[in-house]
Amino acid sequence: MNRKRASGISGALPNATGNQEQRFAKAFRVLDEAVAGHVFPGASLAVTYCGELVAWRGFGRFTYDAASPRVTPETVWDLASLTKPLATTAMAMLLYERGSLRLDAPVVERLPEFAHGDMLQRGWREVVTARMLLAHSAGLPAHRKLYLAAIGRKAMLTAAMRVPLETAPMERTEYSDIGFMVLGELLERIAGEELDDFCRREVFEPINLNFHFIRQPERIMEVPPTMIDTVYRARTIQGEVNDENASAMGGVAGQAGLFGDARSVACFAECLLRGGAPLFRPETVRLFTTRRNEPAGTSRTLGWDTPTPPSQAGEHFSQHSFGHLGYTGTSLWCDPDRRLSVTLVTNRTWPDASNQAIKQLRPAVHDAIVSSLEDD
Repeated sequence: MNRKRASGISGALPNATGNQEQRFAKAFRVLDEAVAGHVFPGASLAVTYCGELVAWRGFGRFTYDAASPRVTPETVWDLASLTKPLATTAMAMLLYERGSLRLDAPVVERLPEFAHGDMLQRGWREVVTARMLLAHSAGLPAHRKLYLAAIGRKAMLTAAMRVPLETAPMERTEYSDIGFMVLGELLERIAGEELDDFCRREVFEPINLNFHFIRQPERIMEVPPTMIDTVYRARTIQGEVNDENASAMGGVAGQAGLFGDARSVACFAECLLRGGAPLFRPETVRLFTTRRNEPAGTSRTLGWDTPTPPSQAGEHFSQHSFGHLGYTGTSLWCDPDRRLSVTLVTNRTWPDASNQAIKQLRPAVHDAIVSSLEDD
């Protein structure tokens, strides 16, 4: 098996972490207690504020074993569904700016195989657009275990294209991994290039982000394990994507598969907070990070979420904030009003994903960080 070593520090982000132990003592204490309380074995935190990296620290170990490696600020993680905004949505933003992606064009124009089923399904599917896929309003379900019946990228994509819509498009918002699987394929058809290759050249390398998709059977070293898979792969999942559907696709998918360190996530966040330069135009950032008006009650933007009480971003992020979560225990929240971003990456799924305590932990960390900044 070929192995790559995870290394490198990303981005030209001014480092102002010299007094972080005192400045963010409350947030650090919350995270230390979370490790001690087995909310997760380890975590990395990166905070940007007013254009500077003000906190960047590791907590805990790779597993609960006292002999396992310690987490460092540079530790690389399975970013899980942060793949959606950091890679797939970023690709969509660039293709939109270049006039290649028309947000309101029917998906079936590029993916004719998406149009199938009975008369009702075909009628629904023929009006689904990229905008709906990005905003999770296409009518697709949240998840399907496609990996149990399909083998290989082609078979997985065929299965994803055939997942029935549960409602008419724009009837409701339903966060959907399946929708981003379809979106990833749509973007690849438009670009004539695979997602990982496009993002590496057009997104990651230009701002020096330590982001990688790991094409199976390769793995990267020195990455915290995410789970002991006793059902599908029958092995410890370490240095390969945790998401089973992404794994069945070979490690590269629109919904999951990206690996990276907390500082790289923070650098991407800072790019958006300063208006998109050098990757995107300001108007593109505003379009993709502003909450949609429809369907009624949605909290989604194009590729992102926004805080809705009770929010994982805590109580203090502004109404213009946007962010995203990942199944393995990852999160990024950005507040343009405060010029603040908080990246928290963990492996809360170790060893079996049963622990849900991170849902209480995330808001506490965000509230502690905002409180510390307000006390300055």
